[in-house]
Amino acid sequence: MKDGAGLGDAYGVTLERIKAQGEERARLAITTLTWVCHSERPLKVDELCHALAVEIGAEDFDSENIPLMSTLLDCCQGLITIDEEASTVRLIHFTVQEYLCTHPDLPTKPQSILAETCLTYLNSQHIKNLSSYPLPGHQAIPFLAYSSRYWGTHANKELSDSARTLALRLLNQ
Repeated sequence: MKDGAGLGDAYGVTLERIKAQGEERARLAITTLTWVCHSERPLKVDELCHALAVEIGAEDFDSENIPLMSTLLDCCQGLITIDEEASTVRLIHFTVQEYLCTHPDLPTKPQSILAETCLTYLNSQHIKNLSSYPLPGHQAIPFLAYSSRYWGTHANKELSDSARTLALRLLNQ
């Protein structure tokens, strides 16, 4: 069990339970797992929740869309956990990532999805309206540091037409 041998069946059953939760909860779980598997660094709890609140292509960020971490933990059926010491979200075991990255039910272009999410966030009125003076800690905008630092990394791995359009919009500002 230490090397993950034989866990594929358990992960498969867990994915079936995730899909059986209903469309909205299943979508939230799959998007959460995509972020946790493919982010460039471990995400803080509030960063992940804000990333999941972004509606790709939307003109503005709707804080009403921010899910509770308890909802994410529940939707993901035990595949993620919070590292209390670092306040980051991680998979329960490295073999979960190996399994999920090869599973056909997950998004086929995860890097494009992450790039589009980051770029949508950066193009939102929520961010455009920021003062040019830095806010201490950026508590109201926890996803800003990640999205501004890593959108290009994700886009470089998989550049969709939508990400290209969003990047050009951002760079033209």
